[in-house]
Amino acid sequence: MQLVDTHVHLNDKKFNDLGDVLIRAKANNVTYMINIGSDLTSSQKAVKQANKYNNLYAAVGFHPHSAKEVKKDDYKILAAWLEQKKVLAIGEIGLDYHYDFSPREVQKEVFKRQMELAKMYNYPVVIHNRESHADVLDVLENYAGEVKGILHCYSGSYEMAKRIIELGYYISVAGPVTFKNAKRLPEVVKKVSLDKLLVETDCPYLAPVPFRGKRNEPAYVIEVAKKIAEIKGISLEEVAEVTTKNAQEIFSFEVD
Repeated sequence: MQLVDTHVHLNDKKFNDLGDVLIRAKANNVTYMINIGSDLTSSQKAVKQANKYNNLYAAVGFHPHSAKEVKKDDYKILAAWLEQKKVLAIGEIGLDYHYDFSPREVQKEVFKRQMELAKMYNYPVVIHNRESHADVLDVLENYAGEVKGILHCYSGSYEMAKRIIELGYYISVAGPVTFKNAKRLPEVVKKVSLDKLLVETDCPYLAPVPFRGKRNEPAYVIEVAKKIAEIKGISLEEVAEVTTKNAQEIFSFEVD
């Protein structure tokens, strides 16, 4: 059995013990991880780490929180990273209306610019969406048939999930599916076909039960997979097999 954690932030300063983290991941059958950038610094670090460790790949991009800091020449740097073999996606990108750390119009502009890059280079995107469902969906609709990707740490309704899937996107499930107060997400997991689901930790954030409140890490993604298996009434092995295949398909990489 093997699992792919499709969304990690091992470039975060909280991971000063990366070697040990990767050992624990392997011990829990997490064979590959997609290390996600959110600005120039974290994207550069994600690429560097991916080039150092065989089981790490990278995504590079500008998170909506950092949108206000993005300069015109930064897109050229982003495009140059896409030429590297271990960079598999543009992300994480999108909109965040909960914190509004960047003005919403600036967030939209940076989001659209990166969608254009994804279209140009034929790369999948990793989408961040927080309290911005309608506007995110509007942007994705404008690139229907031209860009595909993932809605990471999904928090929307089943109705939105259906439309997202029709547009060629996968739904990625994180630790909140294990929380006692989770209502909408378990319904989405139950109704969405397994061949459209991915698993992730979003570490170091959102540790699943029974690790809630602790630093999250890739080893814990198995708890997300277990919860999906429980909700769907299927085996953990089936969840692992299908979500790993899904990760291969969207990110276009080989697993041993």
